[in-house]
Amino acid sequence: MSERRFLLIAAPIVFLILWSAGFAVAKIAVTHAAPLTVLALRYGLVLVLLIPVALVMRPRFPDARGALNVAIVGFLIQVVYFGLCYVAFKSGVSAGAVAIVVCLQPILVALVAPRLVGERISPKGWLGLGLGLLGAALAIAGRSAIAAENAFGVGLTFLALLGITAGTLWEKRFGVSHHPVAANLIQYAVGAAFCIPAALLSEDTTISWSPEFLWAMAYLVLGNSLLAMSLLLAMIRAGEVARVSSLFYLVPALSALCAWPMLGEEMPPLAWAGMALAGLGVALVSRKPAAKA
Repeated sequence: MSERRFLLIAAPIVFLILWSAGFAVAKIAVTHAAPLTVLALRYGLVLVLLIPVALVMRPRFPDARGALNVAIVGFLIQVVYFGLCYVAFKSGVSAGAVAIVVCLQPILVALVAPRLVGERISPKGWLGLGLGLLGAALAIAGRSAIAAENAFGVGLTFLALLGITAGTLWEKRFGVSHHPVAANLIQYAVGAAFCIPAALLSEDTTISWSPEFLWAMAYLVLGNSLLAMSLLLAMIRAGEVARVSSLFYLVPALSALCAWPMLGEEMPPLAWAGMALAGLGVALVSRKPAAKA
Protein backbone atom coordinates (compact mmCIF):
# COMPACT_ATOMS: atom_id res chain seq x y z
CA MET A 1 0.00 0.00 0.00
CA SER A 2 1.42 3.38 -1.02
CA GLU A 3 1.94 6.12 1.54
CA ARG A 4 -0.62 8.36 -0.18
CA ARG A 5 -3.29 5.63 -0.18
CA PHE A 6 -2.62 4.89 3.48
CA LEU A 7 -3.04 8.59 4.34
CA LEU A 8 -6.29 8.81 2.36
CA ILE A 9 -7.66 5.86 4.35
CA ALA A 10 -6.32 6.93 7.76
CA ALA A 11 -7.19 10.66 7.57
CA PRO A 12 -11.01 10.28 7.72
CA ILE A 13 -10.76 7.77 10.59
CA VAL A 14 -8.49 9.98 12.68
CA PHE A 15 -10.56 13.06 11.88
CA LEU A 16 -13.84 11.41 12.89
CA ILE A 17 -12.46 10.22 16.23
CA LEU A 18 -10.92 13.60 17.10
CA TRP A 19 -13.92 15.63 15.91
CA SER A 20 -16.56 13.44 17.54
CA ALA A 21 -14.83 13.32 20.91
CA GLY A 22 -14.46 17.10 20.78
CA PHE A 23 -18.16 17.64 21.49
CA ALA A 24 -17.99 15.90 24.86
CA VAL A 25 -14.64 17.50 25.70
CA ALA A 26 -15.96 20.98 24.88
CA LYS A 27 -19.02 20.33 27.03
CA ILE A 28 -16.64 19.52 29.91
CA ALA A 29 -14.53 22.63 29.28
CA VAL A 30 -17.46 25.07 29.41
CA THR A 31 -18.42 23.79 32.86
CA HIS A 32 -15.19 25.38 34.15
CA ALA A 33 -15.28 28.70 32.25
CA ALA A 34 -17.56 30.83 30.08
CA PRO A 35 -17.79 29.63 26.45
CA LEU A 36 -16.07 32.54 24.69
CA THR A 37 -13.41 32.54 27.41
CA VAL A 38 -12.71 28.89 26.63
CA LEU A 39 -12.43 29.69 22.92
CA ALA A 40 -10.24 32.74 23.54
CA LEU A 41 -7.87 30.66 25.66
CA ARG A 42 -7.94 27.83 23.12
CA TYR A 43 -7.06 30.06 20.19
CA GLY A 44 -4.46 31.96 22.19
CA LEU A 45 -2.70 28.72 23.12
CA VAL A 46 -2.80 27.53 19.51
CA LEU A 47 -1.09 30.74 18.40
CA VAL A 48 1.54 30.35 21.13
CA LEU A 49 2.35 26.94 19.65
CA LEU A 50 2.16 27.93 15.99
CA ILE A 51 4.11 31.20 16.00
CA PRO A 52 7.47 29.61 17.00
CA VAL A 53 6.89 26.83 14.47
CA ALA A 54 6.25 29.42 11.76
CA LEU A 55 9.39 31.35 12.72
CA VAL A 56 11.49 28.21 12.41
CA MET A 57 9.88 26.72 9.29
CA ARG A 58 9.27 30.05 7.53
CA PRO A 59 6.37 28.69 5.44
CA ARG A 60 5.21 30.56 2.38
CA PHE A 61 2.15 32.64 3.23
CA PRO A 62 -0.63 33.24 0.68
CA ASP A 63 -0.97 36.52 -1.15
CA ALA A 64 -3.53 39.09 -0.01
CA ARG A 65 -6.44 37.48 -1.85
CA GLY A 66 -5.55 34.00 -0.65
CA ALA A 67 -5.10 35.21 2.92
CA LEU A 68 -8.52 36.86 2.79
CA ASN A 69 -10.15 33.59 1.70
CA VAL A 70 -8.36 31.68 4.47
CA ALA A 71 -9.46 34.33 6.97
CA ILE A 72 -13.09 34.09 5.84
CA VAL A 73 -13.06 30.31 6.29
CA GLY A 74 -11.44 30.84 9.69
CA PHE A 75 -14.16 33.28 10.73
CA LEU A 76 -17.00 31.00 9.60
CA ILE A 77 -15.60 27.91 11.34
CA GLN A 78 -13.60 29.20 14.32
CA VAL A 79 -15.86 32.10 15.31
CA VAL A 80 -19.37 31.37 13.99
CA TYR A 81 -19.41 27.58 14.24
CA PHE A 82 -17.37 26.95 17.37
CA GLY A 83 -18.50 30.13 19.08
CA LEU A 84 -22.20 29.35 18.74
CA CYS A 85 -21.70 25.68 19.60
CA TYR A 86 -19.86 26.56 22.82
CA VAL A 87 -22.56 29.03 23.84
CA ALA A 88 -25.14 26.32 23.12
CA PHE A 89 -23.22 23.90 25.36
CA LYS A 90 -23.22 26.47 28.16
CA SER A 91 -26.97 27.02 27.75
CA GLY A 92 -27.59 23.37 28.54
CA VAL A 93 -27.76 21.66 25.14
CA SER A 94 -26.22 18.19 25.27
CA ALA A 95 -23.14 17.22 23.29
CA GLY A 96 -25.21 14.63 21.41
CA ALA A 97 -27.85 17.17 20.36
CA VAL A 98 -25.23 19.54 18.95
CA ALA A 99 -23.62 16.68 17.03
CA ILE A 100 -27.00 15.58 15.66
CA VAL A 101 -27.79 19.06 14.32
CA VAL A 102 -24.34 19.40 12.75
CA CYS A 103 -24.82 16.09 10.93
CA LEU A 104 -27.37 17.84 8.72
CA GLN A 105 -24.47 19.63 7.03
CA PRO A 106 -24.13 17.11 4.16
CA ILE A 107 -27.71 17.74 3.06
CA LEU A 108 -27.12 21.50 2.92
CA VAL A 109 -23.81 21.01 1.11
CA ALA A 110 -25.34 18.59 -1.41
CA LEU A 111 -28.11 21.07 -2.20
CA VAL A 112 -25.83 24.07 -2.62
CA ALA A 113 -22.64 22.54 -4.03
CA PRO A 114 -23.88 21.89 -7.59
CA ARG A 115 -24.48 25.59 -8.23
CA LEU A 116 -21.62 26.95 -6.16
CA VAL A 117 -18.67 24.69 -6.96
CA GLY A 118 -19.87 22.84 -10.03
CA GLU A 119 -20.14 19.38 -8.46
CA ARG A 120 -22.91 16.93 -9.32
CA ILE A 121 -24.41 14.36 -6.99
CA SER A 122 -25.16 10.98 -8.60
CA PRO A 123 -28.33 8.99 -7.80
CA LYS A 124 -26.19 6.63 -5.72
CA GLY A 125 -24.81 9.65 -3.90
CA TRP A 126 -28.31 10.92 -3.10
CA LEU A 127 -29.21 7.43 -1.85
CA GLY A 128 -26.18 7.54 0.41
CA LEU A 129 -27.13 10.97 1.70
CA GLY A 130 -30.65 9.73 2.42
CA LEU A 131 -29.38 6.68 4.29
CA GLY A 132 -27.03 8.89 6.25
CA LEU A 133 -29.88 11.18 7.26
CA LEU A 134 -31.99 8.17 8.28
CA GLY A 135 -29.08 6.88 10.35
CA ALA A 136 -28.79 10.25 12.05
CA ALA A 137 -32.53 10.16 12.77
CA LEU A 138 -32.13 6.76 14.41
CA ALA A 139 -29.34 8.21 16.55
CA ILE A 140 -31.71 11.02 17.57
CA ALA A 141 -34.40 8.49 18.47
CA GLY A 142 -31.88 6.51 20.46
CA ARG A 143 -31.04 9.61 22.49
CA SER A 144 -34.71 10.30 23.29
CA ALA A 145 -34.16 9.42 26.94
CA ILE A 146 -32.05 12.58 27.35
CA ALA A 147 -33.88 15.53 28.91
CA ALA A 148 -35.53 18.10 26.65
CA GLU A 149 -33.01 20.44 25.05
CA ASN A 150 -32.82 24.20 25.56
CA ALA A 151 -34.67 25.82 22.63
CA PHE A 152 -32.39 28.87 22.59
CA GLY A 153 -29.31 26.66 22.50
CA VAL A 154 -30.75 24.47 19.75
CA GLY A 155 -31.41 27.61 17.69
CA LEU A 156 -27.80 28.68 18.14
CA THR A 157 -26.70 25.22 17.03
CA PHE A 158 -28.62 25.56 13.76
CA LEU A 159 -26.91 28.89 13.15
CA ALA A 160 -23.59 27.17 13.86
CA LEU A 161 -24.55 24.57 11.26
CA LEU A 162 -24.95 27.33 8.68
CA GLY A 163 -21.53 28.66 9.67
CA ILE A 164 -19.61 25.43 9.12
CA THR A 165 -21.55 24.70 5.92
CA ALA A 166 -20.64 28.12 4.52
CA GLY A 167 -17.03 27.64 5.59
CA THR A 168 -16.84 24.25 3.86
CA LEU A 169 -18.28 25.59 0.62
CA TRP A 170 -16.11 28.72 0.68
CA GLU A 171 -12.97 26.60 1.20
CA LYS A 172 -13.89 24.38 -1.74
CA ARG A 173 -14.86 27.26 -4.01
CA PHE A 174 -12.00 29.68 -3.30
CA GLY A 175 -9.44 27.76 -1.27
CA VAL A 176 -6.15 26.59 -2.74
CA SER A 177 -3.37 24.54 -1.25
CA HIS A 178 -1.45 26.51 1.36
CA HIS A 179 1.16 25.43 3.88
CA PRO A 180 -0.81 24.09 6.88
CA VAL A 181 1.16 26.17 9.37
CA ALA A 182 0.46 29.38 7.45
CA ALA A 183 -3.22 28.57 6.92
CA ASN A 184 -3.79 27.59 10.55
CA LEU A 185 -1.92 30.65 11.80
CA ILE A 186 -4.22 32.94 9.80
CA GLN A 187 -7.41 31.14 10.83
CA TYR A 188 -6.65 31.01 14.53
CA ALA A 189 -5.46 34.61 14.53
CA VAL A 190 -8.89 35.52 13.17
CA GLY A 191 -10.54 33.38 15.85
CA ALA A 192 -8.51 35.02 18.60
CA ALA A 193 -9.09 38.51 17.21
CA PHE A 194 -12.85 38.06 17.56
CA CYS A 195 -13.16 35.82 20.62
CA ILE A 196 -10.72 37.55 23.00
CA PRO A 197 -12.44 40.98 22.87
CA ALA A 198 -15.88 39.35 22.92
CA ALA A 199 -14.99 37.36 26.04
CA LEU A 200 -13.53 40.39 27.82
CA LEU A 201 -16.54 42.56 27.00
CA SER A 202 -19.38 40.10 27.60
CA GLU A 203 -18.30 37.40 30.06
CA ASP A 204 -16.91 36.73 33.49
CA THR A 205 -13.50 35.40 32.46
CA THR A 206 -12.92 33.51 35.72
CA ILE A 207 -11.54 30.01 35.04
CA SER A 208 -11.59 26.98 37.33
CA TRP A 209 -8.10 25.59 36.76
CA SER A 210 -8.92 21.99 37.66
CA PRO A 211 -7.09 18.96 36.22
CA GLU A 212 -10.23 18.16 34.23
CA PHE A 213 -10.18 21.59 32.61
CA LEU A 214 -6.46 21.34 31.85
CA TRP A 215 -6.71 18.04 30.00
CA ALA A 216 -9.84 19.24 28.20
CA MET A 217 -7.98 22.33 26.96
CA ALA A 218 -5.00 20.22 25.92
CA TYR A 219 -7.29 18.07 23.81
CA LEU A 220 -9.12 21.04 22.28
CA VAL A 221 -5.83 22.76 21.38
CA LEU A 222 -3.85 19.78 20.08
CA GLY A 223 -6.55 17.38 18.92
CA ASN A 224 -9.35 19.65 17.67
CA SER A 225 -7.58 22.87 16.74
CA LEU A 226 -4.36 21.62 15.17
CA LEU A 227 -4.76 18.05 13.98
CA ALA A 228 -8.50 17.70 13.24
CA MET A 229 -8.86 21.08 11.49
CA SER A 230 -5.76 20.43 9.37
CA LEU A 231 -7.17 17.06 8.33
CA LEU A 232 -10.59 18.57 7.55
CA LEU A 233 -9.18 21.29 5.28
CA ALA A 234 -6.84 18.80 3.59
CA MET A 235 -9.70 16.39 2.88
CA ILE A 236 -11.87 19.19 1.50
CA ARG A 237 -9.13 20.08 -0.98
CA ALA A 238 -8.38 16.45 -1.89
CA GLY A 239 -11.95 15.26 -2.51
CA GLU A 240 -15.38 16.43 -3.54
CA VAL A 241 -16.96 18.63 -0.93
CA ALA A 242 -20.18 16.59 -0.66
CA ARG A 243 -18.22 13.41 -0.06
CA VAL A 244 -16.11 15.00 2.65
CA SER A 245 -19.18 16.48 4.31
CA SER A 246 -20.87 13.07 4.33
CA LEU A 247 -18.39 12.04 7.03
CA PHE A 248 -20.44 14.16 9.44
CA TYR A 249 -23.21 11.55 9.33
CA LEU A 250 -21.05 9.38 11.58
CA VAL A 251 -20.54 12.15 14.13
CA PRO A 252 -23.78 11.78 16.18
CA ALA A 253 -23.30 8.11 17.01
CA LEU A 254 -19.56 8.47 17.57
CA SER A 255 -20.15 11.51 19.76
CA ALA A 256 -22.65 9.52 21.77
CA LEU A 257 -20.09 6.76 22.14
CA CYS A 258 -17.48 9.26 23.39
CA ALA A 259 -19.99 10.96 25.72
CA TRP A 260 -20.76 7.64 27.38
CA PRO A 261 -17.58 7.45 29.51
CA MET A 262 -16.96 11.21 29.59
CA LEU A 263 -20.42 12.55 30.48
CA GLY A 264 -22.26 9.44 31.62
CA GLU A 265 -24.62 9.53 28.62
CA GLU A 266 -25.33 5.93 27.68
CA MET A 267 -25.51 4.89 24.03
CA PRO A 268 -28.66 2.79 23.47
CA PRO A 269 -28.84 -0.03 20.88
CA LEU A 270 -30.86 2.13 18.46
CA ALA A 271 -27.97 4.57 18.25
CA TRP A 272 -25.65 1.71 17.26
CA ALA A 273 -28.09 0.85 14.44
CA GLY A 274 -28.07 4.48 13.38
CA MET A 275 -24.27 4.52 13.26
CA ALA A 276 -24.24 1.38 11.06
CA LEU A 277 -26.80 2.85 8.66
CA ALA A 278 -24.98 6.17 8.55
CA GLY A 279 -21.77 4.31 7.77
CA LEU A 280 -23.46 2.65 4.80
CA GLY A 281 -24.61 6.04 3.58
CA VAL A 282 -21.11 7.47 3.91
CA ALA A 283 -19.72 4.53 1.95
CA LEU A 284 -22.13 5.16 -0.92
CA VAL A 285 -21.39 8.88 -1.04
CA SER A 286 -17.64 8.43 -0.67
CA ARG A 287 -17.24 5.70 -3.29
CA LYS A 288 -15.78 7.13 -6.45
CA PRO A 289 -17.01 5.83 -9.80
CA ALA A 290 -14.64 3.56 -11.68
CA ALA A 291 -12.41 5.41 -14.08
CA LYS A 292 -13.25 5.00 -17.78
CA ALA A 293 -10.68 3.39 -20.03
